[in-house]
Amino acid sequence: MADSDKTDEVLNQSVQERLLNAAEDIFCEKGFEGTSIRDIAASAGCNIASVNYYFGGKQQLYEQVWKRHLIPMKDSRLQSIEKILLQNTKKHTLEDLIKSFAESFIGSIVDSQKVSNLNKLMAREYINKHLPANMFLEEVMMPTVTAMQKALIEAFPDINEEKIPFIVFSLIGQLVHVVHVRAMFENGIDDLTRKLFDSDEVINHIVKFTCAGIRTYIKENK
Repeated sequence: MADSDKTDEVLNQSVQERLLNAAEDIFCEKGFEGTSIRDIAASAGCNIASVNYYFGGKQQLYEQVWKRHLIPMKDSRLQSIEKILLQNTKKHTLEDLIKSFAESFIGSIVDSQKVSNLNKLMAREYINKHLPANMFLEEVMMPTVTAMQKALIEAFPDINEEKIPFIVFSLIGQLVHVVHVRAMFENGIDDLTRKLFDSDEVINHIVKFTCAGIRTYIKENK
């Protein structure tokens, strides 16, 4: 794409979108403390007052940058669970549920730029926290755990409900690790790592490994 085309594309975006895009790039590069409203406005081609007008300030803009990642992430996972629950032809199996969930999760690594930005934001947030304490829990984890709890109870009516959050956290831990490790190797994938990050291979492994573990765990924790 020529530079003039890129300029036209940016100008055609809404002011809010331009500010969000600029803010995300600069927050990734400089972190929250190192980023000024002036930097964001200049990069977005807007005046400084537009940040306060549309977002109420740098903190609120920072939170909206995160929500651009978190809300689609949550929605994709909830839809993957609901799709299995709505199947009318047969009772869903554990394999159906885990595969659908894993596919929605691994699917997010297709857009490597989004994953890269989210990884950078997370790394900086771990060091210097600026998000509300319960934001990730409320936006992503609790809705996901609640939906997965419903699905697991349908598959295993006798399951100990208190153990469900641990099951979900273990599954998500595997999937998060795949996403992060792939990002580490994305610029130098050899034959070994290419096989490790083949989506079908990864999902099939996680489904088999997780389902076997869940069934054993349920037997031991009724």
